[in-house]
Parts: sequence; structure tokens; C-alpha cells
Amino acid sequence: MTRPLPEDPFIRSLVLQAQRAQFSRRGMLKGAGISAAALALAACSTGGGEEKPTAATDKSDTDKIVRWDNWALYLDVDDAGKYPTLEAFSAQTGIKATYTEAVDDNNTYYGKVKDQLKLGQDIGCDTVCLTDWMVDRLIRFGYTQELDEANIPNKKNLVPALANVDFDPGRKMSLPWQGGFAGIAWNKDELPGGLTSVSDLWDSSLKGRVGVLSEMRDTMGCIMQDMGTAIDGSWGDDEFSAAIDLLQEQVDNGQIRNIKGNSYKEDLQNGDTLAAIVWSGDITQLNFEAGDHWDFALPSKGGTLWNDNFVVPIGSEHKKNAEALINYYYDPEVAAQVAAYVNYIPPVVGTKEAMVAIDPELADNQLIFPSDATLANAHVFRSLSAAEEQKYAAQFQAILLGA
Repeated sequence: MTRPLPEDPFIRSLVLQAQRAQFSRRGMLKGAGISAAALALAACSTGGGEEKPTAATDKSDTDKIVRWDNWALYLDVDDAGKYPTLEAFSAQTGIKATYTEAVDDNNTYYGKVKDQLKLGQDIGCDTVCLTDWMVDRLIRFGYTQELDEANIPNKKNLVPALANVDFDPGRKMSLPWQGGFAGIAWNKDELPGGLTSVSDLWDSSLKGRVGVLSEMRDTMGCIMQDMGTAIDGSWGDDEFSAAIDLLQEQVDNGQIRNIKGNSYKEDLQNGDTLAAIVWSGDITQLNFEAGDHWDFALPSKGGTLWNDNFVVPIGSEHKKNAEALINYYYDPEVAAQVAAYVNYIPPVVGTKEAMVAIDPELADNQLIFPSDATLANAHVFRSLSAAEEQKYAAQFQAILLGA
């Protein structure tokens, strides 16, 4: 039975984001030290043979470790390079946690681990956070382990709208980690007037100083919205091709300097780029770490909305320990500590209230707890058919590899 969407705009947007299950936070990395052929293979491989692998035997009771792969700038960190909430988790549970910023985008990460996943082997982590559409793939192929709710009592704090999604009914195999936006950022020292639209990136004064994301859905989503296409509505080849042509033009004429994954922040910091299509929370962290030099905004005609999720890989021998980790981060007070640092949208009920005790101003931060007006400009890239996915990814990849 199809449930009606909730009336609350924030919750409704998150529901749509989860249900479509095709939107990726990050895409294919350019210049990651692998060949174009390998990139293509990682992006297009479907994997998942007829026989699904068998889950590894859990050794959590005797081997008190948990290994977590995640994106950069996605967990609270102190000046010593340690992760305060993770340190507290280990002290509280006696489980030694290893955290690795191993994911720069979904496709390249999958390309590195898909062969082991297919064989049910350990991929070197016990939990990893990936985007809805990739989590959908892993679940369908049998590459994840079913979560034991008895070990995650704090699952009760999950935002209700995200509790039952089409790629994982009842959230038996995954739980959300963070959500956020893709929009535009600029160096406010160099561009004091600021930017309001994606079209502003094509101004001749910025030639050779513009960056865009290597994630198709983020970059193309922002461009298509700017061109008048509602990416969460009905559109097809004509609209996508028009946006691809514009992107190709900006690459060919030298307007766009770089097309990158998470490493785009380095180009902003060293001045190679003055403006870019970016991910929301990264800019707040960049300002904190490298001086307050950048502004972020959702474009006037709309940015994008996405969500990443915890899963336990099929070969993990520490599932119970991973479940303890997930449970810990579903405590609203812990979720608030993380959100105060990463500035992304937490999926945990009670986080906003807990944030008031940490920093009342952050409780009003639009990147963490967006208002109705903010969410009105955030759109979910619609689901793609298999044929569309292959066709559009190939068109985007051709630009990525030729840039």
C-alpha cells in the first residue's frame, strides 16, 4: 500500500529523496590515479551474479573492533586529528574504532570493492556510508548484511519519513547517516558581490576559475534546474542533452577548470577555483579550517537534495560491533555533536533540540535544519530507468574523461 506523503515540507522532501533511490551524493572522480577504462568499468558494472554471497561469521563477541569507511569532512574531528565522538564511543563500549576517509565517490569506491563483495569477502571495513542509489544496488545484489534491530534500539529515533523506503522496506539493511544539498559556493574575498545562480558561473570574469562536481546528478541537476527543468519532474533526452551541451561548451571554452569529487575543496582553498558547484556542509568546514573566505547558497532556480546511509558489507566479521556504532550515532546528543561539525541534515529525531544546548545559533542553521523556504529550492534528481542511467552516464562521462 502506498502511504501518503507527510504534510511537513522538510519531512516530505526527505521522503521523496529516499524513495527515488537514484540520487548520488558523489560521482566519478577525475584524476584519482586510475585509467579511464577503469573508471568506465566502475561506473557501468552491474555485478551481482545469480548466486548471492553468504554473510561472514560474526566475531564481534571476541574481537572488539569496528572499521568504518566514510567520506572526507564527514565526522567531527579535533586539532589533534582525533574524532571526539568516536573516541567517546570506544571508551563507552570497549570497541576499538578505526575510521578511514576512504570514499571520494560512490562509483570509484564500488569499483574497488565489487569483486570482493561478489565473493562475500572482507573489503576492509565493517560499515560504510554510501548514497541511496548505490545502497539500492548493494542490497539488490546481496552485498549487505541484515541489521539486527535488537542491537540498535536507538533506531526508534530515525526520522519516521525515512523508516520505509522502496530500496529497503523497513530499513532492514541500511540506516541513514546524513543528508544535504548541492549548490554554489564562491570566494567572497574575490567576489564580494556574491553569486545567485548557476548561470553566474559562466561569467567571463571567472573564465578558468570555475569547478563543478564529478557527480552527474549534482552537476547536471543544478544546470538543468538553472535551464528551467524541474529535475524531480517529467523530463527526458531533450532536456538532458541541452544541459550536456552547455556543460560541454563551458569545458571546451575553458570556463570550467576542474571536474572533481570531494577533492574540489582543495582547489577552492589554493585559489585554482573562485566559484564552484559544491556540497553544502563542506563549505562550512572549509571556512572553519582555512579561514572564513567562502559563501554557499542554493541557486535561485534550485539546488539538489541527497542522503547517505550506513550499511554492513557482506564480508564483515564484526556486524554486531558495527550495529553498536550505528546505535551510538542515533543518540540525539551524539547526532547533534556531529551535525555541529559537519553541517549536514541529521536523520535523528531530537537532534535540533539537542543542538540548542551545544550552540543555539546552529539550531537555526539552514544547512542543518532547513526551513520550508530553503527546502523549496532543493530538488531530488528523479529516478532513471536502466537505459537512461546507461545513456546519461555515458554522455556525462565522456565530458569527465575529456576534460
